[in-house]
Amino acid sequence: MTQDQIILFCLFGAVFGLLLWGRFRYDIVAFSALLVGVLLGVVPEKDAFSGFGHPATLVVALVLVVSAGLVRSGAVFLITRTLVDSSRSLGAHITLMGGIGGVLSAFMNNVAALALLMPVDVQTARKAGRSPGLSLMPLSFATILGGMATLIGTPPNIIIASIREESLGEPFKMFDFAPVGGITAIAGLVFVALIGWRLIPKREDAGQTLSDITEYIAELTVPEDSKHIGKRLFELEETAAKTDVAILGLSRDGRRRYGSARNTALQAHDTLILEAAPDALDEFRAALSLNFSDEKREEALKAAGEGLDVIEVVVSETSRITGRTAERVGLAWRQGAVLMGLSRQGKRITKQLRKTEVKTGDILLLLVPKDRGADITDWLGCLPLADRGLAVTADKKVWLAIGLFAGAVIAAALGIVYLPIALGLVVMAYVLTKIVPLSELYTHIEWPVVVLLGSMIPLGAALERVGGTELIAGTLVDLTQGLPAWTILTVLMLVTMTLSDVLNNTATTIVAAPVGIQMAQSLGVSPDPFLMAVAIAASSAFLTPIGHKNNTLILGPGGYKFSDYWRIGLPLEVLVVVVSIPSILIFWPL
Repeated sequence: MTQDQIILFCLFGAVFGLLLWGRFRYDIVAFSALLVGVLLGVVPEKDAFSGFGHPATLVVALVLVVSAGLVRSGAVFLITRTLVDSSRSLGAHITLMGGIGGVLSAFMNNVAALALLMPVDVQTARKAGRSPGLSLMPLSFATILGGMATLIGTPPNIIIASIREESLGEPFKMFDFAPVGGITAIAGLVFVALIGWRLIPKREDAGQTLSDITEYIAELTVPEDSKHIGKRLFELEETAAKTDVAILGLSRDGRRRYGSARNTALQAHDTLILEAAPDALDEFRAALSLNFSDEKREEALKAAGEGLDVIEVVVSETSRITGRTAERVGLAWRQGAVLMGLSRQGKRITKQLRKTEVKTGDILLLLVPKDRGADITDWLGCLPLADRGLAVTADKKVWLAIGLFAGAVIAAALGIVYLPIALGLVVMAYVLTKIVPLSELYTHIEWPVVVLLGSMIPLGAALERVGGTELIAGTLVDLTQGLPAWTILTVLMLVTMTLSDVLNNTATTIVAAPVGIQMAQSLGVSPDPFLMAVAIAASSAFLTPIGHKNNTLILGPGGYKFSDYWRIGLPLEVLVVVVSIPSILIFWPL
């Protein structure tokens, strides 16, 4: 081994040792290793920060913004209402989401499949009162597994098809990967759904439960053009149940109706009296296309064009609004704010919200102009609650958001537009159409994850440049001399998996596929089973968050530690080898 190879192998060993230890955050460890590599001369200075402009890093950052746009537009609510039930057991939920993710990722880029389903999973976890970390990793693994079944499902399959064309004169076709990849994916999905998720560590602080969230008495109004006019109030209860909203009654012409209102036919400008948490209230409003109770003020806020924020404040004894109503204090015309909801624990509210006298200890849910929450809180003399990332769903843009995302995925799948460019166009379209407010464009990116990827990519490239990967490949060829074909296939898969867990799976495929062809030629057998082995193994990066972009995407939202991945990933990789080797020998005989 050369000196540079020894230095890089030691650096990688130190990085993974520190990451498994978990004492220091992963981005600090990775960035420190990059700087040490530059100082020791194994990473060229001009390439030190090339990883931050690498397509993999950009895709991760862009996907997080696209996911936020799908949430803000109501697209995620649409999927959760249609397909997902938060009352399902965790195992049943993972089975359903994993199945959907596996099928989608077979026909679209598996990063895009996860981008679509990740916010759905997080939203369902919130409604179920559990940590998203219990289901995000199974979902990520399911989308990785599903990509094995087709040519376009994952980049390694596309690369192997092109290498086969260069070496043998003909590429693999669209569904040539299906027999082996499909069987392996199904076996992996069954494991993840039945056993894998039980291996994920449970953490008390990993997510906020519904019991921690204040529920408000709130009002929403039926607009003039609503499709629900003429329906009975009880016909809305199914949607209310799915969104965790309680319908308390109905207000018409200033008079409230409670128990008798269930059979009342809805009219324009009727006000629904509800009890719900802020997110649930917004989801219910978006699902039924209802208005806030102060329709005129809502329209004025929208016309301002700067966007809306939702804030929560606690009323103190010295607050301007104490002992007065929102209407009397001039909340709307003085500050341009709308009272969305009021929480008064244990006490019933019998008047319209804006005409209800506010008392000390009440919690107010306010709709305010963008970035004016702090000013309005100070003006009221109230105390702000901790920011929980509440937002107003732009429900009238749901199909626009879905259409833009679907168009980008189709264009990328057909090779019309490069995936990072396609996602970048979606992000810009979301900003221009105000699906994602400009002020929030960068707040949705998990910057520690970006630093992790941006730091590790130059180190991986340096290892390849100094011949480290070729050294591994050459050693592999020497060690397998004289062994049975199935044993050689197994060794090739294990080494390829190991490389894929450390390096980008694209780089791993480029190195491992020629090695597989060379092995087949030395044995005098067909290279196809060896290429299939590389294809499955390169996509089976389950041990670390840096082996596959999907694993990197869930690192922040799932609240995972670096060491969490191998708990479910190690037995899954063993299962992949056990299932895929016989499948390869049956469908692609030597």
